[in-house]
Amino acid sequence: MTAPDGQAELEAQFDQWRQYVLRRRELQPVDADELEDHLRGSVDELVDGGLRPDEAFLVAVKRMGSLDELSREFAREHSERLWKQLVLTGDTGSPAADTRARRDLRAMVVCAAGAVVSVKLPALFGLSLADDGPFYARNFALFVLPWLAGFLAWRRQARRSTIAILAAFFALGAVAANAYPLADDSQSVVVTSIHLPIALWLVTGLAYVAAEWRSSRRRMDFIRFTGEWFIYYVLMALGGGVLSAFLYNTFQAIGIFPEEFVSFWLLPCGAAAAVVVAGWLVEAKQSVVENIAPVLTRLFTPLFTAALVAFLVAVFWTSHGIDVDRETLILFNLLLVVVLGLLLYSLSARDPLAAPGLFDKLQLALVVSALAIDVLVLLEITGRITDEYGSTPNRTAALGENVILLINLAWSAWLLLAFLRRRAPFAALERWQTGYLPVYAAWAWIVVLVFPPLFNYI
Repeated sequence: MTAPDGQAELEAQFDQWRQYVLRRRELQPVDADELEDHLRGSVDELVDGGLRPDEAFLVAVKRMGSLDELSREFAREHSERLWKQLVLTGDTGSPAADTRARRDLRAMVVCAAGAVVSVKLPALFGLSLADDGPFYARNFALFVLPWLAGFLAWRRQARRSTIAILAAFFALGAVAANAYPLADDSQSVVVTSIHLPIALWLVTGLAYVAAEWRSSRRRMDFIRFTGEWFIYYVLMALGGGVLSAFLYNTFQAIGIFPEEFVSFWLLPCGAAAAVVVAGWLVEAKQSVVENIAPVLTRLFTPLFTAALVAFLVAVFWTSHGIDVDRETLILFNLLLVVVLGLLLYSLSARDPLAAPGLFDKLQLALVVSALAIDVLVLLEITGRITDEYGSTPNRTAALGENVILLINLAWSAWLLLAFLRRRAPFAALERWQTGYLPVYAAWAWIVVLVFPPLFNYI
């Protein structure tokens, strides 16, 4: 007979296992039910044979085999599911699902059209992309992300309180982007243009998780959504580039030069609409890219690890410091963000019950290398600020971001090492990353709201 504490722990393991199973879009809930029944039967037999519940669970999972293999078996057995998910419309096998898909499609079209109108609306007031680039740089996220958040909130049937919070944050972002007296060449314009999209993207995450914003699992789902959205958006951007080039050259061949249409209509409107369309594709066609993204992380993790190690060797071999002008700071911060993104997305795609392996060691090497580079950048920034150059919005923002990344990377490295040594569960690393997301949001809002007046709007 299983003790009450042991039974509660066992049920928690079943819940964790089921959550991971349901991440595989090849497996439907009915498939998960079938697998869970089989797993529970095996656990009961092993417990009756004298094993403790936690031991029985691990043995039963091991006997069941790799979830990748199980997914492939179900995909082969139900191959029609993938084809139904690949098409934009059509029969999905359920009248309720068909109705919901059509409603989602209509909502997406409305929100995408809203994003397009928002991008073109300033033209009614005499503003243009050619002459008012700083205005569009500060406000582009405000033109498109409220519509993506609206689509997600509608799909999640968000409460009125959640919608009110979303509206308040977007209104705050609009004030921060436009209320301060910033010159077009102001450094504050640059830091606002970089940090406001980050702050508003995390606000969009509130629409995605809806009432479950405290759930670590739902935050990890939003991280996965972010990675898949990025892949879809890049694919659409590449397709849009090909379309623009084709359109330009074919019309040019008959003596029509569509530069203005391409530059001022096709590209900005397409970029705005694609933000919403990419979100809809992630929601509706998740299985298409879900199997690609983990492959990309496994491909680029060793490549980035090798590149970072080579860079560190070159730094110590040549004794050259890092140049910390604005462009270089942005480059290094983007590099560290990419490393963090690789770590986050690989965590979201990993089986939390699998034993430590070679790829986990490779991730530790990647994180440690990024941590070393972060320390070098911090030393250079601190030196510039404390010596003759002084503080500026760019340097101070970079200093804060690198401190935040340093803390995240350092503790991530520690938890990865503990996991590899089997002294901490993998779930601890997931909880750390999802719990750290509000720190990024808070810093982004501080930079957007506080830095311009703090530095006298320079």
